[in-house]
Amino acid sequence: MTDKQYALADVVALLTESGDKGPASHRFSEDSPMPSVDVLSRIVEDLRCVLFPGYFGPSEVTPDTMPYYIGATLDKLIRVLADQINRGYCFVCDSKQKERCKDCAKRSRDTALELVTRLPRIRKLLLSDVEAAYDGDPAAKTHGETIFCYPSIRALTNHRIAHELYLLDVDVIPRIIGEMAHSDTGIDIHPGATIGKSFFIDHGTGTVIGETCIIGDNVRIYQGVTLGAKSFPKGDDERLIKGLPRHPIVEDDVIIYAGATILGRVTIGQKAVIGGNVWITRDVPAGAQIVQSRAMEESFEHGGGI
Repeated sequence: MTDKQYALADVVALLTESGDKGPASHRFSEDSPMPSVDVLSRIVEDLRCVLFPGYFGPSEVTPDTMPYYIGATLDKLIRVLADQINRGYCFVCDSKQKERCKDCAKRSRDTALELVTRLPRIRKLLLSDVEAAYDGDPAAKTHGETIFCYPSIRALTNHRIAHELYLLDVDVIPRIIGEMAHSDTGIDIHPGATIGKSFFIDHGTGTVIGETCIIGDNVRIYQGVTLGAKSFPKGDDERLIKGLPRHPIVEDDVIIYAGATILGRVTIGQKAVIGGNVWITRDVPAGAQIVQSRAMEESFEHGGGI
């Protein structure tokens, strides 16, 4: 063997050995296969085609052929999605839990079917988002333009699918679907976030919405807005405590302009307006208008940040 071949053999051995250990160790053939990002990407695109037929997928779909197209797409999708959901369950299941997973295949199919039954509601929410995008942006010439071109609609389509799977206790898959939209649009929405109807993210790049965030109806935000956590409590084992409500509540009809940062379990009251580049860490009353100059004055008055 050449020196290069010896070096390659050493690298392979080290990677194989390191893959056997630790929380991120690789999975072997005797384990259940992991979810496939490629397959999930196709599933999401199929769902996008069903939710917006004619806009995505075959452009020649007509009112006469649409029922056949949607039915055939969903029939295939249920089977493929059920398999991926099952892989998600197996992904977080250790060997001690295997005996409890005998019904996972049925549970996965039931969950896939349940998601499909929720698609009309998801579509209704998305159509309200499309309307909000059209009404909220003078540059939008048609509703169809917002469906085709606006990152907000693309990200929200992923999110509303992922959120329903999150509510159905599907493991890992919702996060993967959310990260697909993050990669595509620069909009980072955790699937756990609850978002009401008629939501519009104008431009969108750099927007972050955390897991326990609750957003009401008719809310509009701009690029670079962060709805995040202020602190991360640790348990006795010094690990972060999971699942605590730690992100903002944004009530109906709120507008949040570009670059604003809102942290912690604070409430932004109904019809409040948050100006650009403002930093907020306490409640804002309904109808208030917080702009940068006023925020700085209040900060000095209270001896700290808002």
